[in-house]
Amino acid sequence: MKDTIIQITSGRGPAECCWVVAQVLKRLLQEAADFGLLSEVIHREVGIENGTLNSALIKLQGESLDVFLKGWEGTIQWTGQSKFRKFHKRKNWFVGVHRLNRDETKDQIRDQDIRYQFTRSGGPGGQHVNKVSTAVRATHIPSGEVVFVSQGRSQLQNKNEARSRLLTLLEEKKQQEVRENRKEGWGNHNQLQRGNPVRVFKGTDFKPNHQNKKYKSDRKKLKQDWLNRFDD
Repeated sequence: MKDTIIQITSGRGPAECCWVVAQVLKRLLQEAADFGLLSEVIHREVGIENGTLNSALIKLQGESLDVFLKGWEGTIQWTGQSKFRKFHKRKNWFVGVHRLNRDETKDQIRDQDIRYQFTRSGGPGGQHVNKVSTAVRATHIPSGEVVFVSQGRSQLQNKNEARSRLLTLLEEKKQQEVRENRKEGWGNHNQLQRGNPVRVFKGTDFKPNHQNKKYKSDRKKLKQDWLNRFDD
């Protein structure tokens, strides 16, 4: 089953953009369910105002991921009056939806990039611990990340656990870098993308005002195919 992690971000936008992030998250999760996708919100960065989000990370799983993301990936525009500044003249607000490239993280964890060192465990175990070096110190050479695992009974168990921990560390590091880069670079990115949003919503009820016709057609077909599974 395909899976990916996407980020919805206000970039460096004001509270209005953070409100849009929260609304986009609700819409996206509902539409993902309509597609038959599994979704999980794995991180929320809360905004200053109640009910707002600076960003959100969502894990999506399913066979129709690519078609689904065609209708969301890019810039989202909301047209409406500010909920926080009654007399503010601006009417158009923008947020971004981005796919995080997890494949890059997997490429960084090749076996040849890991150096394993086996040592004796420092925990309980009596004579067995003193005679057999089961503990593992694993170093991911390109990044310098190091983990130490000694809980397993064998070298193989500890080696596999060390590799898994390194992968988790690298994924978290990658996600943090992406979040920081989005915030730092959003000003320039926003200027480039404002004129070509993939979705436009309007009003306080967040009604859709525009959607790609091909995406709508693909979505309708995929949704029907998904529903047909329950009729078989």
